[in-house]
Amino acid sequence: MKTNMAALKEKKTTKKVAVKKPRATVARKKKLGVLLKRAIHNPIIEPGLYAWESKATFNPAAILAHGKVHIVYRAIGNDDSSALGYAASYDGISFNERLPYAIYRRSNNFSRPDLSISPIDYISGGGWNGGCEDPRLTLLGDTVYMLYTAFDGWGSLRIALTSIALDDFENKKWKWKSPVLISPPGEIHKNWVLFPEKINGKFAILHSFYPNVLIDYFNSLSELDGKNKFVRSNNTRPINLTRTWDSWFRGVGPSPIKTNLGWLILYHAMDHRNPDRYRIGALILDLKDPAKILYRSANPILEPEEYYENTGYKWGVVYSCGAVVKDGTLFAYYGGADKVICVGSIGLADLLEDLKKHKAVKLKKQVTPI
Repeated sequence: MKTNMAALKEKKTTKKVAVKKPRATVARKKKLGVLLKRAIHNPIIEPGLYAWESKATFNPAAILAHGKVHIVYRAIGNDDSSALGYAASYDGISFNERLPYAIYRRSNNFSRPDLSISPIDYISGGGWNGGCEDPRLTLLGDTVYMLYTAFDGWGSLRIALTSIALDDFENKKWKWKSPVLISPPGEIHKNWVLFPEKINGKFAILHSFYPNVLIDYFNSLSELDGKNKFVRSNNTRPINLTRTWDSWFRGVGPSPIKTNLGWLILYHAMDHRNPDRYRIGALILDLKDPAKILYRSANPILEPEEYYENTGYKWGVVYSCGAVVKDGTLFAYYGGADKVICVGSIGLADLLEDLKKHKAVKLKKQVTPI
């Protein structure tokens, strides 16, 4: 039988542990702000048995149409080239519909590398043989537009634009319009997005993010002919040497999402003191003048902490190319470690309320080309 003194010590010890743990949890949440909640079934899509997606499935784009979430994801197969696959879900998490074939491959229009130029030092996601990388989808009217990174496997890494009628897309009739390279030759570009509605009556492409938000406007996207007219973008990657989690901006993630607060942007960034870990943050752009940043999250809303975000072709990577709002919930689809597809979610109202607390401040910066 325990003595009264022993019982009292045990009671005090138990009470102390029970009180301390919740307080630590509350303090941590208060410090970090709101976070994306990972699906318990992550990864939701993994490499399959088919040759074209045998090595990696990651970096999915997403749109919501007629209550259904459609994703187009990057896949790497036996030949080490990138193609695009398709999957769909009604609840935003369970992607039971997944096609066994690629819906989009490298175009013959610009698939042959120019061996007269020097090769670039570029290997992405474990793939070295080029192809279609990191798509972004935008539903604008009755047309689905897709921007993606076109890599020829040698010396050219450019942004390509294509489109498909929504009706054909939903019925899996893959009648993609012939792609056009909209970034200039001889330059390296990634992470461009098209706004999901016209701004001041014009199509708007967000192509540079930091130190300035750069957006080009077009009466028609056919102005970008791939021959004479391109989007000219500042490709400098500056580092902001202040002590912030996003001191090294990498670029925009999914296409912009319109909210009552402004254009919601999810973006990728790193801390220059720890450049091997990608993080995802959020900010708000002005609806009428989207070159103006109104709010920015003080902390990342997602960091690479789970095993599937650190076991793959590149550890420490969470990289989102697609997000939708369904029934008031934001679903952000992202690649984990350049190998698998995952999803995180949060109430849109909760995210916006948190962002409202953090007005954007122009940071002191030292521009250093990378």
